[in-house]
Formats: sequence, structure tokens, C-alpha cells
Amino acid sequence: MLDHFFKISVRGSSLRREALAGLTTFMAMSYVLFVNPSLLAQAGMDHGAVFVATCLAAALGCLLMGLLANLPIALAPGMGLNAFFTYVIVLEQGYSWQTGLAAVFFSGCLFLLLSIFKVREWIINSIPLPMKMGIAAGIGMFLALIALKTANIIIASPATLVTLGDLHSPQVLLALAGFFVIFALAHRGWHSAVLLSILVVTAASWVLGDAQFSGIVAMPPSLAPTFMQLNFTEAFTLSIIPVVLTLLFLDLFDTSGTLVAVTQKAGLMQKDGSVPDLSKALIADSAASITGAMLGTSTTTSYVESTSGVSAGGRTGLTAIVTGLLFLLALWFSPLAAMVPSYATAGALLYVATLMLTSLQHVEWDDVLQAVPVAVVLIMMPLTFSIADGIGMGFISYAVLCLLTGQLHRTTLSVWVLASVFIAKFVFA
Repeated sequence: MLDHFFKISVRGSSLRREALAGLTTFMAMSYVLFVNPSLLAQAGMDHGAVFVATCLAAALGCLLMGLLANLPIALAPGMGLNAFFTYVIVLEQGYSWQTGLAAVFFSGCLFLLLSIFKVREWIINSIPLPMKMGIAAGIGMFLALIALKTANIIIASPATLVTLGDLHSPQVLLALAGFFVIFALAHRGWHSAVLLSILVVTAASWVLGDAQFSGIVAMPPSLAPTFMQLNFTEAFTLSIIPVVLTLLFLDLFDTSGTLVAVTQKAGLMQKDGSVPDLSKALIADSAASITGAMLGTSTTTSYVESTSGVSAGGRTGLTAIVTGLLFLLALWFSPLAAMVPSYATAGALLYVATLMLTSLQHVEWDDVLQAVPVAVVLIMMPLTFSIADGIGMGFISYAVLCLLTGQLHRTTLSVWVLASVFIAKFVFA
């Protein structure tokens, strides 16, 4: 029955291979169980409740992807999207985390509608490729800044704004060690490199007395502090529109890139370059975001770490389902997540940031209309400490340059719409 439903034999796989691939994918992306609660806790959310919400949202997303789209793609709250939630929506713009969850809910609903009516293709195709690559790399720079700040590798300076932190500090040294351990293990093909690095640094912090060991296994914490805590009243304002649109486009770019990368790696991409059952995959992704917001976590999206499971032989949705079941099992490991210090996850954020910067290889730096907007995004996103402001300035600079150089044919309607929205935001905010 499983073989017939998931087309396991047709795709040249087996039950054992799919199970091993699911485990491999889980090990590669399980760091989100530690990083996501740590980030969202800085927005004032309950750490234990966010841990449970992360497990449930990831499990639901994986199960939906496996059952609806039959693709070996796992989902969880996205890196970059959770940073945008905490540092931009809550800490910078001053919205409550409850309002932030409502914004995530609305963006998920828009994503679902775009997926059902197949508008997504028009939107993605009408955004210039350099801007897509620049946004991905800019978020990487933003994550790197957060990681360096969290680990006190860089600190505030009244003279120069930022400066190098105390390299004699054990916490700083452990954060740096965690970063290098990840790359050393990843280079040797260890799919659990990020998870092992976090555990090693946490163990070292426990020896130093920075972390309090309270066990490994326990009953899951209560979900009540975040469950259905969305504040729709404050979300029905004009000022929240750029936030919702930013969440929507970040998820669109992230999901689209991941689907292409994973299906290509698995040999499932069709001859015309399209992703099989794309609409079903997008519906699964958007439904997971909507449910995740109701549970109490930032946007849930497809994970490029799914390629590790594909490398282990995963070819069907059964891989995603196994990953989802393992996220459910992880519910009982909340004490381990609670004892992880923030600097233990800094290495993981730096690692993800480094991977995201590789998108810059697709930018033609000799072309001013590509180089300048991408450079603006790269510079302004971390220095304004705002993903939304960096994206907005990138689109505005692209539109203005095309206008001034007489190359309007290189712009699209969506570029002008987005540029206009962000100009209105900067003028009237």
C-alpha cells in the first residue's frame, strides 16, 4: 500500500532508504528546535511554548508535504523569517508578538490564495533574478550580524558604533569554536553537524556553569502561552501591510528556491524545468504557516536541508513523513532545548548565513543594474537592522536606476508596485 501510494518503487527507492533519508533530514535541520525558541523568546514569547509550537508546526508541514505533494521536502519555522519576526516586527517596529503572529497568519492566507489561483508563478517570474539573489544574501548578512551580536563577538562602541568583543571571554571562544566545528563536520559529510555543534557547545557551557542541566526527557511544556494568541485588532491597520507583504515575499522566494533545489537534486524535476505537483507543495507550505501562527511560531517554510535526505536516497513524500514523526518525538526533549545558551546557537546562525551568501555567485557584477541594487540590499539590511528596509531600498534603487538609465524594459509591474509601497512606507511611517 505504501509503495503504491508514494510510488516508492517507481522512483527507484525502498522503505528502508526512505526511513533513513527521513532521519538524515531531521538530523540536518533539528537545530531549529534550539534556535527558533531562543530567537522568539527575545520577542517576549514563552520559550517552552515556542518549542512545542516549533515541533508541531514542523511535524504538520512535513506530513502535509508528504501526503499532498509526495515530495521529500521537510518544513519548519524558517531561519531569517524568525529573525525578521523578532528583530523587525517586534523589537524595531514595536508591534506585540501577538500582532506579529497575526501578520504571519495573514501572509500565510495570501500565500494559500496565490497557490490555489496559481498567481505565484507570475509574481516570482516578474521579480528580477538579481533582486531574488540579493534578498537571500542580504538576509544572510542580517543573520550573521545577529549571530555575532548574540555571541558578543561584536559589541556596541560609542566611537565607531560597533567593535570587536572580548576574545578572552569563554562564551565568545565557544561560539567561534561551534562555528568552526560545524564546517569541519559538514566537510566530512556529517548531516548532523549543526546539531552536534550546538550540543558540544552546550555541554561545555554546562561545565563552565553557564547552563543548568535539568534532564533530557520530560513531558512537553504547555502550549497555552502562545496558542491562538493572535491579535487581529492591531493587525487591521495600514502600517502592517508592508510587514505582511515582506513576510509573503520572503516565504515565496525561500520556498520556490528550496523546491527547485531539492527536486533537481532528487532527479524529480520535469523536463521543462518545472517542479512536480508544485501547487500541492505550495498549499502544504502555506497551510503549515497558517497553522504555525495559530500554534505560536513564525513563518513555517520548506528547508533546503532536505537535500541531505535526498543525498541519502529519499525520493518520495515518505521521507518527509518520517521527518515529521521525528519532530513529534522531539516534543519530549524540551529540557535539553531549555538549557542551550544563546551563544551555542550563534555558530548555527553563522553557518546558515554563510550558505545564504552563496547566492551572490548568480549576480553579474559588471552590470550596474544588477550590482547596485544588490549592493544596496547587502549594505542596508544589516546596517539598518531591518530586512524590510533593506528590501525596500533595493527595489527603490532598482526602479530609479532603470528610469534614469532609460532601461525601463528591464522592470516589471510588480517592481514598480513594490517600490511604490516601500516609498509610501518610508514617507508616511
